[in-house]
Amino acid sequence: MDELVKLVSQKTGLSEELSRRAVEVVIGYLKTRLPAPLAGQIDALLGGAGAAGDLGSLVQGLGGMLGQK
Repeated sequence: MDELVKLVSQKTGLSEELSRRAVEVVIGYLKTRLPAPLAGQIDALLGGAGAAGDLGSLVQGLGGMLGQK
């Protein structure tokens, strides 16, 4: 998650503290809107556990929800 916070900070010019809060709000929102399996993958992805595989699964799952393969 630190990498994402730094990216948001760089792109927006917000402090790291505000960027972290923004990222937490967006992640929380996504987790309430996504099906449970995908919400769980967000936690795994941000925790760094098998990030490459989790990212692929997450993207594939989101694509399926949007009617894309």
